[in-house]
Amino acid sequence: MKKYGRVLGLVLLASLTFMACKQENKQKEVVDETAKSSITLEKLEGSPVYSDAILQMNQPAETTMASGGEVNFAFTVNNYELGAQTAGPNAEMLANSGKGQHIHFILNNQPYSAHYEPNFSKEIPDGVHHLVAFLSRSYHESVKNENSVVVKKMVVGENPVDSLGLDMEAPTLVYSRPKGTYKGDDTKNLLLDFFVLNTTLSADGNKVKATINGEEFMITEWAPHVVKGLPMGEVTIQLELIDREGNAISGPFNKVTRTVTLVE
Repeated sequence: MKKYGRVLGLVLLASLTFMACKQENKQKEVVDETAKSSITLEKLEGSPVYSDAILQMNQPAETTMASGGEVNFAFTVNNYELGAQTAGPNAEMLANSGKGQHIHFILNNQPYSAHYEPNFSKEIPDGVHHLVAFLSRSYHESVKNENSVVVKKMVVGENPVDSLGLDMEAPTLVYSRPKGTYKGDDTKNLLLDFFVLNTTLSADGNKVKATINGEEFMITEWAPHVVKGLPMGEVTIQLELIDREGNAISGPFNKVTRTVTLVE
């Protein structure tokens, strides 16, 4: 009888242990699933449109130059005020520049430099370069119209080599945000923004695939988005221009990976 009791006890103990492990694994799966789905991507709305804003480049007048070095750039801006704070709630929600609205100056799809005056100088080395400059709101959202952007090919030096081979008439993705280090409240909402040239985005056409810390999101409209739920530390963002079948669209700028840092 005692032996039978011991066996029954062992069976009950094994059963309880199995149930506890099963429950623990189930809870772990729930936790893992919650962690996996904590990052969200939402379309940003409510920004002033600035549909009639114009950006033009006056200098350099010629983009073929004998040698590299410091180059003076001069832009004309119409129907848009550099240095002004962009109106609306997004300036409070997103990382916002205290210096106001500005120009994003991007050479060869590298991280942009921000310019709050229409005239400035940049060091341009020998080579074939592709310049994209566009108007930006104070919280770094690009102004998206056909006149708010300047696209130029710069040929600098004697017999420079075009190492990129960019076709400036082909569908092209230009990365803009996120960028740099975010602190405090600015870590809650990160602006994801880019420029597209020579194409449109749609649910049944070309798209941008965003991969954020390994999680994929499909963007079917050329619009700014807000990334939420990111962990502190280093965050990896990859943007890729793809066609309706999900195939990569060829081009040296059409797949780019950047990292940003979030700190308390």
